[in-house]
Amino acid sequence: MALTNKLAAEFFGTFWLVLGGCGSAVLAAGIPDVGIGFVGVSLAFGLTVMTMAYAIGHVSGCHLNPAVSLGLWSGGRFPANELLPYILAQVSGGVAGAAILYAIASGAPGFDLAAGFASNGYAQHSPGGYSMIAVLIAEVVMTFMFLMVILGATDKRAPAGFAPIAIGLCLTLIHLITIPVSNTSVNPARSTGVAVFVGDWATAQLWLFWVAPIVGALIAGKVYGWISAEEK
Repeated sequence: MALTNKLAAEFFGTFWLVLGGCGSAVLAAGIPDVGIGFVGVSLAFGLTVMTMAYAIGHVSGCHLNPAVSLGLWSGGRFPANELLPYILAQVSGGVAGAAILYAIASGAPGFDLAAGFASNGYAQHSPGGYSMIAVLIAEVVMTFMFLMVILGATDKRAPAGFAPIAIGLCLTLIHLITIPVSNTSVNPARSTGVAVFVGDWATAQLWLFWVAPIVGALIAGKVYGWISAEEK
C-alpha cells in the first residue's frame, strides 16, 4: 500500500475519532435527563476506533494515535521512516475533526469554549480536580495497557478478525476509568485537536498529554516484546 494512501486513511480515521468521541462529549453528554453521560462518551470513543479498525485497518493499520505508532515502532512492528508522516496525518485529522465539531457546536445558543470543548486537563481543569501527578500516572499506565492490548490482539498468533473488538472495548474501559481524572487522552492527536480551539490553559497543559501517552506506549512496546517472545 502506498504511503499516501496510508496517510489519508490515518487522517480520516483520526478525524472520525475526534468528531465521534469528542463530539459525543460536547454535543450529547450533558443534556438533562437524556444525555449519554460518561458511559455513552466511553462507548463513543471505543466505537470510533472499532469501526475505523474494520474500515481502514487493512490500509494503514488504523493507528489514529501518535502514541500507538510509537508503541508499535518500539515493539518492532512499524518502520521508523513512517513515524513522522503518520503523526502529522493523525494530528491534522484530529484538528480537522475538532474544526467540524466546533462548527456544529457553535451553532447552539450559549455555546462557550470556556466549558472545555472536551479538552484534557489536570488540577483545576481535571473534571475531578486530580493533580498533575495523578493525571500523569493515569495517562502513562492507561496508554501502556492500551498498547499491550493492541500488540497482543494484532499478534499473528492471536485469533484473526477479533482485534478491532478487543481494541475498541479496551479504549471504552480506559474512558470509563479516567474521564473523571483527565477527560481521558491516551492520544496526543485527540488532545491536540480540541486544544487548538480552546487555547489558553488547554494548550498550556497539552505537554502532559503528549509526554505521558508516548512514555506509556514506548514502555509497552518493549514489555510486550519481552513477554511474548517465543523460545528458541
